[in-house]
Amino acid sequence: MSGGGKHVARKRFGQHFLSDGGIIDAIVRAIDPRPGQPMVEIGPGLAALTQPLVERLGRLTVIELDRDLAARLRLHGQLDVIESDVLKVDFAQVAKGLAAPKIRVVGNLPYNISTPILFHLLEHVGVIEDQHFMLQKEVIDRMVASPATSDYGRLSVMLQWRYAMEDVLFVPPESFEPPPRVDSAVVRMVPRAEPAPVAPKLLEELVQVAFSQRRKLLRHTLGRWLEARQFAGTFDTQRRAEEVPVAEYVALAQACA
Repeated sequence: MSGGGKHVARKRFGQHFLSDGGIIDAIVRAIDPRPGQPMVEIGPGLAALTQPLVERLGRLTVIELDRDLAARLRLHGQLDVIESDVLKVDFAQVAKGLAAPKIRVVGNLPYNISTPILFHLLEHVGVIEDQHFMLQKEVIDRMVASPATSDYGRLSVMLQWRYAMEDVLFVPPESFEPPPRVDSAVVRMVPRAEPAPVAPKLLEELVQVAFSQRRKLLRHTLGRWLEARQFAGTFDTQRRAEEVPVAEYVALAQACA
């Protein structure tokens, strides 16, 4: 495919392209790009968001896996294109290449791999100023969920430990071509300045064990895990995983280190 031919959305990449001008404006306003800010866009697709962003920034780095789209984006004079799977991108290196201590990250994340992308970025949080992502609304509901709700789980704990997050915009299916069968939303994620120091892998393992059987009391899951580690401290396992606030999971991970 060459030149200005119409790009056909590919199911395997989970491609749904933004086409609603009003929604695009609202997303750009939420991101608030300023001239010269180092920004990276994940999965620019047909550049619906890319164009208004780069007009405000002057220059933009984009990460695109689709070969045809990457070739098309390279024709744009103000874009630096990284043709790659985002899960293989070292964001610390990208920041270095932009000579920036911190970068802003934005994107319409493909719904089939949004969680792995969020966890990949968590590993590079030290070089990130903020993140704005369009995702399935149900994923964002889980990210920002409070304890003792059905949406509260592993994603809530892992991300809330490291970021302050808010759901900033609702995006209906008809904003896309083709319309997905789900509602979308935009989340703002700002890394916490003073996160509790804890080994991410340990916290992840602990939280995964806790939520492995969310209907059971924690003594059946996390209790056994703590016993196996000969944990000598106190932790109330007569609760369900969703009843434990983020700070308590983090404190327990610190105590287990």
